Amino acid sequence: MDKALVNALTARGVDVITAGDAGMIGRSDEAHLDFAASVGRVLYTFNRGDFYQLHTKYLAEGKNHAGMILAKQQRYSIG
Repeated sequence: MDKALVNALTARGVDVITAGDAGMIGRSDEAHLDFAASVGRVLYTFNRGDFYQLHTKYLAEGKNHAGMILAKQQRYSIG
């Protein structure tokens, strides 16, 4: 997660928790979604393909989550 984005959101009063803050680094994608769902958090990720599939699986299993933001990761070259 981009620290500048987290800082900007926090400065504007948005309640943000990162995967690192939540102790989720190294955990599976499904564990991340399960955690976010259990605490009522919207999940923000650049991993669009995997999390779209997890979303579809969640719905098929009758599970709910607070939502997902599936963002395209920007890549910039230096030079």
